[in-house]
Amino acid sequence: MPIAFWIAATVAVTMLGLSKGGFAGMGALALPLIALTISPVQAAAILLPVLMVQDVVGVWAFRHSWDGFVLGWMLPGSIIGIALAWAFAAYVPESAVLGLVGAISILFGCYRLWLDRGGAIRTPARSPGWVGTLLGIASGFTSQIAHAGQPPFQIWVLPRRLPRDTLVGTTAIFFAATNWLKVPAYYALGQFTRANLTIAAMLVPLAIATTLAGVWLVRRVPAERFYTAIYVLMVLVGGKLVWDSLL
Repeated sequence: MPIAFWIAATVAVTMLGLSKGGFAGMGALALPLIALTISPVQAAAILLPVLMVQDVVGVWAFRHSWDGFVLGWMLPGSIIGIALAWAFAAYVPESAVLGLVGAISILFGCYRLWLDRGGAIRTPARSPGWVGTLLGIASGFTSQIAHAGQPPFQIWVLPRRLPRDTLVGTTAIFFAATNWLKVPAYYALGQFTRANLTIAAMLVPLAIATTLAGVWLVRRVPAERFYTAIYVLMVLVGGKLVWDSLL
């Protein structure tokens, strides 16, 4: 792997660790950043085992606090979304996948910047379950393509105003399950090679250390200082990926 990959991977996994540790949203920059140096499908396959290791902490900590209604409606949708994204990645040119990763990065960055300025996407607090399934499809799709399934999930779940621990636990379980559901798709794409899994294993210690650092930092440093810069960077990186896909 080129040195540019290792630099990007170190920054990306650090962002993932801080995100899992409490700086929610920072991890969405991880895949677009690595995709600047290698194939986006390969980048996603390398990051998936890292995410699965990090998920263990969140699920264990909040295993008793989760909402069955949300998970019951959204997880079936997530399965459909993952299958659709697998078909997209399997049967279209790599440049199209690169462009989609870039577009998702731009949309996510703009979405978070808008929320930080007081904007909101409103859905009824008690919207029917089928709405959750549709947004579960969107979450599964964007998670499979770019590990960026948070916005569709949040659009349906946040208006329900779940208790804090229930929200955190439901989120942790949903994305842990979604990450496991992505394993067959990445296997079918032939991305769980020995080389990719070896790289992922080398990144796991950093992932664990930065997750613990995130837990420590989130209690001491105002996250707002970081978020605007991260989301602006997401938009810029996304723009670069879209540009590269058109060349």
